[in-house]
Amino acid sequence: MKNETIEKGQSEINLILFIWSKRKVLALVTGIVAVVSLVVSFLLTPMFLSTAIVFPTATSTVSFSEQRNAKASSMDFGVEEQSEQMIQILQSSRIRDIIVSRYNLFDHYDIKQTDPNKYYKLGKEYGNHITFTRTRYGSIQIDVLDKDKELAAEIANKIVDLIDTVKNDMIKDRTIPAFEINIRKKKMIEESVKQISTELDSLSALGVVTSEGRANLFAAFNAAKSAEDKAFFKNKIDVNMKYGAEYDGLTMLRDEKIVKLSDFEVAYEQAESDAYSDFNHKFVVENAVVADKKAKPKKAIIVLVATFSSFIFMIFLLLLSAKIRELKKIA
Repeated sequence: MKNETIEKGQSEINLILFIWSKRKVLALVTGIVAVVSLVVSFLLTPMFLSTAIVFPTATSTVSFSEQRNAKASSMDFGVEEQSEQMIQILQSSRIRDIIVSRYNLFDHYDIKQTDPNKYYKLGKEYGNHITFTRTRYGSIQIDVLDKDKELAAEIANKIVDLIDTVKNDMIKDRTIPAFEINIRKKKMIEESVKQISTELDSLSALGVVTSEGRANLFAAFNAAKSAEDKAFFKNKIDVNMKYGAEYDGLTMLRDEKIVKLSDFEVAYEQAESDAYSDFNHKFVVENAVVADKKAKPKKAIIVLVATFSSFIFMIFLLLLSAKIRELKKIA
């Protein structure tokens, strides 16, 4: 164990001595790399970062139910599920295509329309310049990096605006057909009630009355004194005996459909609201502003990384060269 420690210490001393012996070469190479990297950092196009932050809402509708869940309030912030859904919408082709078309990003990113790989290149550039991140607080951070600082802020704010537009369009793709079904169902019930009412009116015209009215007819028949009155009430009673059951059935059916129509109004109003109302699906925490300082490139970092990397790489090359020379002598 002691011998291993001594050998390790000796190796470290040898390495330090080797580096010191090659200090001039190392200093020359790293100095050249430092100067070159500094020049390159000045030649790189400066990039500006604009950031917008939004929170998703907990709900995207207005409930007409009396038993509305308290968590479905339009004032509530969304949680992880809503945040993930919003990121999926932000990354969708619906938003990307609108941004690309509105700001002519093919030309802005110097991608030729004749390039057979133009969509691949566009997607790569779009992903490098526009990113969406879920923060630890549950909000969504929209970052736009661009050489045009005003355009970066404009794109970020436009994406924020498009959240509502795109999500409302997606919702309407489903809710409008659902509402049209509700319209047809409501019309069917209303037509059915109207048809039953027409039949009841026809029976009423024949003299058919309700069950309470029939009981009064029997009482009136028994109380009638003249033959003419008895014949009148007898005729009424015969008509009600013939059509009374049908009248009662139609009355019950009409009342059931009226109750059903009344209950259906809540679902109908909910479907109408979902289909034709444009909701706000986000809370805007921070709008993007025009950056007053470039985000990239960081000249100091570029120079330090390039210089340190070249220093380590040159040590490796010098050690490798020395080892090769030793092997040649042995051979």
